[in-house]
Amino acid sequence: MAAVKLGPHLKELRILLCQTSTSSQGVRDFIQQQYVPLKRNNPQFPILIRECSATEPFLYARYEYGKEQCVSLQNLKSDDILTRIKELASSKL
Repeated sequence: MAAVKLGPHLKELRILLCQTSTSSQGVRDFIQQQYVPLKRNNPQFPILIRECSATEPFLYARYEYGKEQCVSLQNLKSDDILTRIKELASSKL
């Protein structure tokens, strides 16, 4: 399911979402279904989840030397979000 190995270039993931909006539903599903296996495969890796009302869902990836990449998660499904994480994990930015 979430057999993704994060790093070595990727240093942190931040997931922003709204607790109630429909555009964040896929992110909420991702957290319920796939966060635990992802964290279990990467126990020391920082994955931050930030909830804020009326915010659009985004995924921020921080790489070496403070470089960041931002991906919109608006109206994506849980599996699509995992795909985005895999893409960011394989990027060396």
